[in-house]
Amino acid sequence: MELKDAIIINAPLDRVYAALNDPEILRQCIPGCEELIQHSDTELEAKIVLKIGPVKARFSGNVQLDKSGAPHAFSLTGQGNGGAAGHAKGGADVTLVADGDTTVLTYDAKAEIGGKLAQLGSRLIQSTAKKLAAKFFQSFAEVLEAEQVA
Repeated sequence: MELKDAIIINAPLDRVYAALNDPEILRQCIPGCEELIQHSDTELEAKIVLKIGPVKARFSGNVQLDKSGAPHAFSLTGQGNGGAAGHAKGGADVTLVADGDTTVLTYDAKAEIGGKLAQLGSRLIQSTAKKLAAKFFQSFAEVLEAEQVA
């Protein structure tokens, strides 16, 4: 499964990059996130509850960040386990481009799933993934825009 999109965020690039590295902001924005722990500058652990079609599962996973292109680009890879519901692994490349007082965030993500989730069908998984990504970025943009006003 692949997801690609570009989002305009009404905040300067340095603030967007800092927020993408702030576990508290990420925890607020990730749909279903119960816990997000930063173990190091490049390693995060997450606990997330998701409902995909008829399957509801609590996922536990780890994410590794590669910040070698920071602040204009970085990549992440991760894997999660949802017990009987299945498992997922994947990664994303994120690019940030300053455009005046706004930032254009582009991502290209790939994921593989297995277990019960894989049996739901690729259309359901793809549409759910798109909705979750859209919800994350909408929440992320709202948090940053609220900070700009405050």
